[in-house]
Amino acid sequence: MPAPASGRTSRAGAAQAPEERGVADVIRKLQAVALDCADPVRLAEFYAELLGGRVVADPDDDEWVEVHGFEGTPLACQRVDGYRAPQWPGQDRPQQLHLDFDVDDLEGEEKRALALGATVLERTDQIRPDANWRVYADPAGHPFCLCLH
Repeated sequence: MPAPASGRTSRAGAAQAPEERGVADVIRKLQAVALDCADPVRLAEFYAELLGGRVVADPDDDEWVEVHGFEGTPLACQRVDGYRAPQWPGQDRPQQLHLDFDVDDLEGEEKRALALGATVLERTDQIRPDANWRVYADPAGHPFCLCLH
């Protein structure tokens, strides 16, 4: 059962309001969102270009590469041996998560994303009149959306 939106559920099941929690009871910040992939450097370079960030890598560790310097939580790209890209919208290899990015110019940002190596999965805004987003796959196959802000 999910916790109420206004608080967390204690072991006994009763929700605590945020003001009742102690400082040690809350997570302070989402440090990073990590994406599995076969080539962390390539994927980090894609997102650095897409988001206007920079690649942060340890020269002695090619298993974990981060993207910083853009508005939002940093992204991390981690090498997984035998990585298999998710299939969207199918469930044989589900996406597990996807990223949504606000944009002011959907057409322009789509052109940029495609030039960087993304592929179109669905132009949802052209299928559903109430939709303001499009679905893409990054070079490692992770779905992400560009959403008109």
